[in-house]
Amino acid sequence: MPKIIVFHSFYHGVGRSNIAANVAYVLAKQGKSIGLIDADTKNPVQHHLFGLDNEDIQYTFNDYLWGNCTIEQTAHRLPLDSIPGKIFLTPGNTTQGHSPREVREVKDAELLNVGYQTLIDTFNFDALLIDTHPGVSEKALVSVTVADVLVIILRLNQSDYQGTGITVDIVRELSVPKVFLIVNEAPSNFDFDEIKSKMENIYQCEVAAILPHLDPIMALANCDIFAKRYPYHTVTDSLNKAAKLLTS
Repeated sequence: MPKIIVFHSFYHGVGRSNIAANVAYVLAKQGKSIGLIDADTKNPVQHHLFGLDNEDIQYTFNDYLWGNCTIEQTAHRLPLDSIPGKIFLTPGNTTQGHSPREVREVKDAELLNVGYQTLIDTFNFDALLIDTHPGVSEKALVSVTVADVLVIILRLNQSDYQGTGITVDIVRELSVPKVFLIVNEAPSNFDFDEIKSKMENIYQCEVAAILPHLDPIMALANCDIFAKRYPYHTVTDSLNKAAKLLTS
């Protein structure tokens, strides 16, 4: 049964979009057919990460929300060389696109749910990944309500701890079936086993991965996929393990 996996964070700039893109890539490399939706229509980056130019994008997720196209028309098959799977990306918006459409009402949740299921059925996805808005506003939580799996991205600082705590409390009320944490930009000299134990104890959620702060990741500057550029790196190995856990 295909799963809807939603990637969420309380704040912008924690690496949520990069992690979602890399998980999509490693799943495709495992031979799976993956849908990836950039639901952050205000600050979309997925098309940049995969090198998709604005001129190559006819319709976006924002266009679908405005009623300008079908959800199937937003799916762009990405050119992936030498891997057995495939990724269909629905970009969030473009610089030439409409102003972001807010999603916050019951009818919006129904629109998203129908759209997500239509994509899964039309393209026979093994999983649909959604890179959503940060925070706990209505527009962020609408996608969370349809998740089979929620992945919360956080860093090791007090603000992220508090924001993640708020998110986890709300998510429990929404009865999301599975919730995982991914800790990003952890200092390399920290004890990762200790971090995992601490986070799981505090939030009562399984930690799917702890990813270190690395200069090569920063150097990519949202313009490439780390797992593609560094297929044998230990971080890529961690992403592979996380991807298998999220889809199991």
